[in-house]
Amino acid sequence: METNHETILRMVRYNSLSIKDVKPEFVRKLYKFMVRLRRSQESLIKEYHPADEIRCPVHFCMGQEAVPAALSELLRPADHLLSHHRNHGYYFAKGGSMKALFSELYGRETGANGGMAGSQEVSLHDINFCSGAILTGGVAIAVGVGFGLKAKKEGNVVIAGFGDGATDQGIFWEAINYADLHKLPVVFVCENNRYSTYSPQIKRQANENISEKVASFGMKAQGIFGNDVILVHSVISDAIERARSGGGPSFIESFTYRLNAHVGPEDDDYLAYRPTSELDFWKRNCPITLLEEQMIVHNLLNSVEKDTVIGEIDKEISTAFAFAKSSKFPDCINWEKLNYSTNSPLADKLLHDTELSEYNQNQEYAIPGPY
Repeated sequence: METNHETILRMVRYNSLSIKDVKPEFVRKLYKFMVRLRRSQESLIKEYHPADEIRCPVHFCMGQEAVPAALSELLRPADHLLSHHRNHGYYFAKGGSMKALFSELYGRETGANGGMAGSQEVSLHDINFCSGAILTGGVAIAVGVGFGLKAKKEGNVVIAGFGDGATDQGIFWEAINYADLHKLPVVFVCENNRYSTYSPQIKRQANENISEKVASFGMKAQGIFGNDVILVHSVISDAIERARSGGGPSFIESFTYRLNAHVGPEDDDYLAYRPTSELDFWKRNCPITLLEEQMIVHNLLNSVEKDTVIGEIDKEISTAFAFAKSSKFPDCINWEKLNYSTNSPLADKLLHDTELSEYNQNQEYAIPGPY
């Protein structure tokens, strides 16, 4: 059966998640990551109003915890992760601290980017993480990073995380073609949550199943139920190992759903752009609920253990809020220095004035090919 949002909704209840042969400690790690991400999002939504101390738009990711949870157990420090604007889960997956994230949202100097990026542009070069508001920007950058990683031959990979809306852009298909042509170590992970802002995919694209179109480029592509964190981990793990060993890129279409508004903290269901029955389905089949049920069945979780996990997470969240609110705002900013550097001797050397007559189509490359 073809996997897409329509076929998934016909299931009513997903019952294929299994932890029978999975190590208990690994299951607990995935569970704690997802609960930590969910609680952080719920807490930020609650704190946003009425104080209005967070002054930037925030794209929350409640319901989409499975992919970043899987990545948190798969990525090496030297791997790169490029994310779209709904980035909090990816940020945590690469090891970003909660204090630095919260401080960034509050616009404080202790934030991940000194309080100057806000939610949509959180980036930390020290952990090889970058996100951005340009819809398909991370996909294109990932291809460039992949080209560099292939040249270094150190077995590292780059993950590009994005939504189905990114595939509306022409640059996405150029990136897919180029990555496959050069067998770059890139794993493309599309969190297909059915909507680009308020526009359903079926009203934007002739075929809902993006993975089929990607496969036509010759790339290994697969569509999966994206709220089964065990399945998601297995599929992404295979793709990453394939990329590490020189097997080239892969595309994974993870069908999931955001339970919150497109951009928060306000609710947007009053716009009636998605059916109540659809929202109810995904609430019943959220990744945390599905894993939690299996953990209870296999005696890996009870009410006391669950309260302990939540208590530890809520303590961390409370500390992060206190840290952010007590931190200073950045000093007066020199925007020129933020956007370009005047100290660029290598660029000055390479970008010297050259006569037009020196250019010709048959000149030799300065660096040996192939290109």
